[in-house]
Amino acid sequence: MNSLFELFYQSSGVCTDTRKIKPNSLFIGLKGPNFDGNSYVQQAVDSGAKYAVTENKEFADNKQIFYVENCLVFLQRLANFHRKKFDIPLIGITGSNGKTTTKELVHAVLAKKYNTLCTFGNLNNHLGVPFTLLELNENHEIAIIEMGANKPGDIQELVDIAEPTCGLITGVGAAHIEGFGSLEGVIQTKSELYNFLKIHQGTIFVNGDDPILKKQLGNYFKHFTYGTSSKNTVSGSISEMSPFLNFNWQRSEGKTNFVQAKMIGAYNLINYLSAAAVGVFFGLSDEQITQALTDYTPNNNRSQITKTEKNTVIMDAYNANITSMKAALESFDLIQHENKCVILGDMRELGSLSAEAHQEIVDYLNERHWLTYLVGAEFGKTNRPTTMHHFNETNQLLEHLESNILTQGFVLVKGSRGIALEHVINKL
Repeated sequence: MNSLFELFYQSSGVCTDTRKIKPNSLFIGLKGPNFDGNSYVQQAVDSGAKYAVTENKEFADNKQIFYVENCLVFLQRLANFHRKKFDIPLIGITGSNGKTTTKELVHAVLAKKYNTLCTFGNLNNHLGVPFTLLELNENHEIAIIEMGANKPGDIQELVDIAEPTCGLITGVGAAHIEGFGSLEGVIQTKSELYNFLKIHQGTIFVNGDDPILKKQLGNYFKHFTYGTSSKNTVSGSISEMSPFLNFNWQRSEGKTNFVQAKMIGAYNLINYLSAAAVGVFFGLSDEQITQALTDYTPNNNRSQITKTEKNTVIMDAYNANITSMKAALESFDLIQHENKCVILGDMRELGSLSAEAHQEIVDYLNERHWLTYLVGAEFGKTNRPTTMHHFNETNQLLEHLESNILTQGFVLVKGSRGIALEHVINKL
């Protein structure tokens, strides 16, 4: 297989979709639940790919189309082979909540001094990580790789491909319980990043206030701490939420720096502090770090705040689990406004914890008396007061908002991606 890696270096890059073929690219015939790329290798070459690899021997001509036993394994091994050519810091980032935001913040900070490669969007799985690594070139000085997991062993698979030299777990919570089986399963899987770094003597950036992460860190000596406690190497605290997050941060025995952020949510403080810690470790000045954190603007429906003609809307509808949902609601509770409204969608993939988790959210809301709209089958199973509106699907909510117009409200929108609550912004 290694001899075929040279095809990549003779091509313009990797492609797996014949609809997006780039001239002189290397097409890899990946299989998915609804497609088989092996069926399209000849079409890929005819459309401009220089080479293609396939698992079907009958398609191989050993001129432009070559046989490999497993195309996914080929892609992953190629990515690891390519990554080994670069002796640069590679930061692996995982966690149950906030990993994409943290990755973006770390990138914003490090880009003030270094040419960085960073995971695009949330391409953080067994395909996304290899695709990102194959973008590495001689100009890159640091790589930042987001790593996601749905089941035990996922992070081990990704660290074996990416071989990080540094790492950060944003936190551990009840996410994807269906795949992990239990919270302990989540902890063990996320800790596969720590285990790799310990074996290879990499640096671990750790929230020094998090008892779970500190326990997983153990007595490992190459670590760099951040958090709200002054005992950490980098620490900080919220000064105001208006509703944007304003906070101070400082390194040990250093001056206090003020950041007027463009994100909402008290829960984002730790994400900002982790990025500051990475910046301090890699030699950026306080001024560079502060400027990067101040300038960062969120996207992709993560902690975004929008002023429409009718309302002010916090759009956080990219994902949701019990930890992130509670954090969002607690942060929303701290914001002063006379006309609050929450629009919440089901938290998916919670498995056996689902019923209890959704009821916990309903009970929390029942104590606050905000105008509440709940969407999804799981919220439908809860014991809730009649004052809370419930809809099975987002389309039903949209119809309701068409005739029951919301105005002058401060609205939090949060739910799992599959509920598609981002569409409600047009009605708000």
